[in-house]
Amino acid sequence: MSGRKLAVLAFSGGLDTSFCVPWLMGRGYEVITLFVDTGGVGDEGAASVAARAEELGAVEHVSVDVSDRLWETFVVPFVMGGAKYAGRYPLLCSDRYVIVEEMVRLAHERGADAVAHGCTAMGNDQVRFDHTIGALTDLPIVAPIREIQGETGTPRAYEIEDLKRRGFSVDADVRRYTINENMLGVTVSGSEIDGMGVPGRGTYRLTKPEGERDGGSERVTIGFESGVPVTLDGAAMGGAPMLRSLNRRLGAYGVGRGVYTGDTIVGLKGRIVFEAPGLEGLLVAHKALEELTLTAAQNAFKPGVAGRWCELVFGGGWCEPLREDLEAFVRSTQSEVTGEVVLGVTAGSCEAVAVRTGRALVREGAVYAQNADWSAGDAEGFIRLHGQSLRLAAARSRAGVGAMAGGV
Repeated sequence: MSGRKLAVLAFSGGLDTSFCVPWLMGRGYEVITLFVDTGGVGDEGAASVAARAEELGAVEHVSVDVSDRLWETFVVPFVMGGAKYAGRYPLLCSDRYVIVEEMVRLAHERGADAVAHGCTAMGNDQVRFDHTIGALTDLPIVAPIREIQGETGTPRAYEIEDLKRRGFSVDADVRRYTINENMLGVTVSGSEIDGMGVPGRGTYRLTKPEGERDGGSERVTIGFESGVPVTLDGAAMGGAPMLRSLNRRLGAYGVGRGVYTGDTIVGLKGRIVFEAPGLEGLLVAHKALEELTLTAAQNAFKPGVAGRWCELVFGGGWCEPLREDLEAFVRSTQSEVTGEVVLGVTAGSCEAVAVRTGRALVREGAVYAQNADWSAGDAEGFIRLHGQSLRLAAARSRAGVGAMAGGV
């Protein structure tokens, strides 16, 4: 290494992070690019990212696979919780936190002078990156895309032209959309999506459009041990391979695709297309098993805790101690969530059609609306006591109305 400053850049090979490399070099930095593989590109894609880094002039490129850690730290508690952000979005942005952890670790190992990322000034990811970096290190943060937004109102076009001027090519899909892919799924934004238009054919990455989906139906069986998905169709399987398999199988039927419009951290309305077939299947299966094995009070209370956990994860609060507190509660509810769930998959649909567990909170000889091991008198007495408060309130109201009518 020379006497120049050193920056570690979180690098994906896309438009924004590609632009960052020569920009940082022009500001006196030697750049180490770090590709944190969260399971979205495969070996060929990782090799392409490395080649892009070398082409752009990085002094070193580091690639690290964190799929297993992403499964353990995010997917498991997310599925256990069972909530989506705002009831819609499956938090596909959550790999950012693992990326930051690796970036800070490498920066400390290499004695870097700064850490850098390609987040924009208008997006949510800058909050997630900066909050987490600030919690893990005192190193300064350099964000080239934020800085150029003081120079241009069209940063993507600016980046494309700058890279072309330097002799670097830009992929056609990159010019149209911003695409983020990991083992959790895919998000797509830009172009007609930002304009509230109908998403184009190029936004289908993991799922098939309606006219191209597999016909017929399929059965998929997912086994859980204390809330953790551990088997697929009866075979033990690790988390990352399970998600890849479910993404492929359920995506063929169009499961797990949505268009989410909501309030961003920075106060703008944001719109994305998301595809998460595997996560959708896991959530549906887990919910069906949990409904049978948790108490009524647990089933009623837990969604609020899980929803707050999702808000923290979405909003940059990964290092907030409350997230760990909430997660500890969610995990504590899962000791009896063990069994198998059969999913019925058809075009655009995934639902739990059968559940097998020895932990169900059911009573032998009692089936809702069919058979009971208590008497009609027991039922009548229960109803009388259960409704006593509301009947007393109603009687008081009737008496009050009568008194008022008699006094007129």
